[in-house]
Amino acid sequence: MNGRGLAAASPDIASPRACSGDGTVSFILALVGTICGGICGCRQNWEVPGPAGRVLLATSIGHVLPTVARTARSLGLTVRTSPAMIDVVDERGGRRLERLFQQLARELTGAETEAVRVVADPPVEGGAGFAARLLTAPTLAVELARRGVTVEVGVLVEAELWSVYQPIVSLSDRSVVAQEALLRGIVDGREVGGGDLFFVAERAGWLHRLDRIGRESAVTGAGHWLGEADLYVNVDPTSIFRPQVCLASTERAVHDAGIPASQLVFEVVESHAIADRGHLVSVLEHYRSLGWRVALDDVGAGWSSRSLLAAVRPEVVKLDKRLVQELPDDGARTVLRALVDLAHQLGAVVVAEGVETERLAEEVTALGADLGQGWLFGRPVRPELTVEEPEGRWQPVRVATGR
Repeated sequence: MNGRGLAAASPDIASPRACSGDGTVSFILALVGTICGGICGCRQNWEVPGPAGRVLLATSIGHVLPTVARTARSLGLTVRTSPAMIDVVDERGGRRLERLFQQLARELTGAETEAVRVVADPPVEGGAGFAARLLTAPTLAVELARRGVTVEVGVLVEAELWSVYQPIVSLSDRSVVAQEALLRGIVDGREVGGGDLFFVAERAGWLHRLDRIGRESAVTGAGHWLGEADLYVNVDPTSIFRPQVCLASTERAVHDAGIPASQLVFEVVESHAIADRGHLVSVLEHYRSLGWRVALDDVGAGWSSRSLLAAVRPEVVKLDKRLVQELPDDGARTVLRALVDLAHQLGAVVVAEGVETERLAEEVTALGADLGQGWLFGRPVRPELTVEEPEGRWQPVRVATGR
């Protein structure tokens, strides 16, 4: 049960350093801070940009820069133009540049903001540092999100993060056989759901960072109480650039938590799996080489579900709760029965999500589902802390001495 609605991460973060596999993950730690044994009481450092006195904007889309230059000049900013790039200077401390960002968010289309690259306060001197800033510059869309212009960025950057866990039960005897970890946050006393956290992270180009936090929080938060139950962990394959590198810290977290590899099940949402089939397969192959199992989540109606089942051959199939909750509709029953039969033919265990009533539990049991998940069996809850892990105590991830 993911429900995060993610898309591919912005190219400005697609760097090998974004998931260094040298045992320290130095680049991430410099940006993210600490990951706190399942309960995060620290403020994460997401590098929110501050006021800027100068910005460079570049694009190959010819009509965009004249629009930006015209808007900048109307706000009293100094503008210098060159082919495919403009240089905008705010000689009054940056407040007019903030107004420019707000104005551009209204005037440009989403596609246009994705086509423009932005460098705020570029180095005065040229050289390698200047070139690196240009080559790794975020899109204007990402810059607007990080500055809180187009999204409520504080939902993520000011959040205290931790994992909650929802039980998965055997439909035959209602015994708890697994727990699914879900990321949550608190900002100013209000709880923020995983969907909102990941929406902001995607828009701000931080998806791979938050996905890593979610994985490691899930594992470290369950190690002291999980017992023999399986642990289901959500993952977005687009946040994994090279599995041998990007999953190194997750492997260490599993080892340190003392959870046997055979108890780990990593969930991939069907919509994420469709995007890049070749990359997905390489990521899943790495999971399985470590002894972890794979679950395909939100499996529902349509050709894509059946095609993915055959291609991915997951060890676990999780039925889309929206389809489950249409029961006892005859159409939904027919589709679900076909999916259950196909999953069993492939040797997969079937989990019915969204089971909130006894009637639904009876329906999915009759259709052949093996396991059930939903409010009928338990809501996502924060685990009880042990004496050894009092509130507020956390374990920082090891920090590298160099980048």
